[in-house]
Amino acid sequence: MTTAIRKHLGDFVALLVLFLIAIGISGYIIANQDARPRIPFVESKAFKLKAVFSDAQAVTPGQGQSVRVAGVQVGKITQVELMNGAAVVTMELDQKWEKKLQIKSDATALLRPRTGLKDMFIELDPGGNGTTLHNNDTIPVQNTAPDIDPDETLAALDTDTRHYLQLLINSAGKGLKGHGNDLNLTFKALAPTYQDLARVSTAVAERRVQLKRLIHNYGQLTNTLADTDGSIRRLVNSSDAVFRAFASEDTNISLAVSKLPAALNQTRDTLNKVEPYARLLGPTLESLRPAFRQLDVANHAVLPFVKEAEPIVRKKIRPFVQVARPNITNLRPAAIDLANAQPDLVASFHELNRFFNMAAYNKNGAEPVSGNESKDLNRDEGYLYWLAWVSQNTVSLFNTSDAQGPLRRFVVFFNCTTLREELDRNPAGGPLLGLTNALNTPGLCPSGEGGNPGGIVPLPKTGKSKSLGNGAKTVSNTPAKGVKP
Repeated sequence: MTTAIRKHLGDFVALLVLFLIAIGISGYIIANQDARPRIPFVESKAFKLKAVFSDAQAVTPGQGQSVRVAGVQVGKITQVELMNGAAVVTMELDQKWEKKLQIKSDATALLRPRTGLKDMFIELDPGGNGTTLHNNDTIPVQNTAPDIDPDETLAALDTDTRHYLQLLINSAGKGLKGHGNDLNLTFKALAPTYQDLARVSTAVAERRVQLKRLIHNYGQLTNTLADTDGSIRRLVNSSDAVFRAFASEDTNISLAVSKLPAALNQTRDTLNKVEPYARLLGPTLESLRPAFRQLDVANHAVLPFVKEAEPIVRKKIRPFVQVARPNITNLRPAAIDLANAQPDLVASFHELNRFFNMAAYNKNGAEPVSGNESKDLNRDEGYLYWLAWVSQNTVSLFNTSDAQGPLRRFVVFFNCTTLREELDRNPAGGPLLGLTNALNTPGLCPSGEGGNPGGIVPLPKTGKSKSLGNGAKTVSNTPAKGVKP
């Protein structure tokens, strides 16, 4: 079969295209047929409505008989069944029309023929004053009317009336012979007049109902007046007194009326100024509408909390407030003084904070100290950090001693020239301090001003050494506590 398709591929494609076109045309024809059933999963579920008729003659479901509202098709007749001696007709309305029409419980349904061959349809009036009907609800028989056949109308006439009617119809046929189009045009021309007459008839019918209500209410009014003649007499006397009071104040009333134009002008100006606010108020209230709609839900959600909190407020918080109220009155002067002192307190705490920052602020946080990195890593430490070093150095200042007591460390800055000048002024100081040989040693103090400054002379084994020369200072060969040599 594959080989045959490959050999006749062109013919196969043509047949396939014709088959697809046939399926599309068939689907289009079926979709536009009034008599077809509703396609499941493709078309939306219909809104079912039932109506009870005393007679459903010529109503045949499945023949495309429609349901119309004001001449517009809104659904189809799908089922007719007999129930309690009456015909129950089931109608399926499209969902879009169900939402737009909002069919009420006072809706009416009339069976009418579309042609002389009894192609029936239902003329539906949605109503407007009752409750909204839901799916599978029923319009009662008192709100429906079946089609009236001509034989039923003729059967109500006696023999002479039938003969006169026959003569009338024959004479009308002779008179209208060849003038059917003119009669049709005449009816079309009378359509606006008929619409106006319908509005007039509707207004007269409403006037009749209103007139009936007016007469009824007037009768009740006269009966009530007859039963309360004493009250009416008192009303007349009171009205007379009121009018006399108005008459005595005619000057003031005239003055008030004379001021009324100015008040009206002010009112007009005020309303003009309020107009922008009113324009904003409308959208504002509209945006608040969802929040107000949720108030009931929020109240129900808060109700358990309110029930639980109400005894606490009534039995604990309210007595506490009553007892604390006099003290709160006395606290007001103190609160005023505290408010006046608050700026100074803030400034004081700012200064204290600045002082503590100066003493303890560490820019990079705690940093490890190891080896030769201590010089660079400790340069951002605060004063408190170096205070510990000062304490340690103070301890090491007195860590050596002899029989004469502790040996204190000091720093001496001198050069060989200065030392020679001092020994010249005090010749006995050289032998006493043992510096004569040091000054005469070329390695330590060369002769002349441009010589190399002195060097370091070892001291006795007391843990100290002395530096001699230009800018030199004493150093210790015993490391400070906590620092690696």
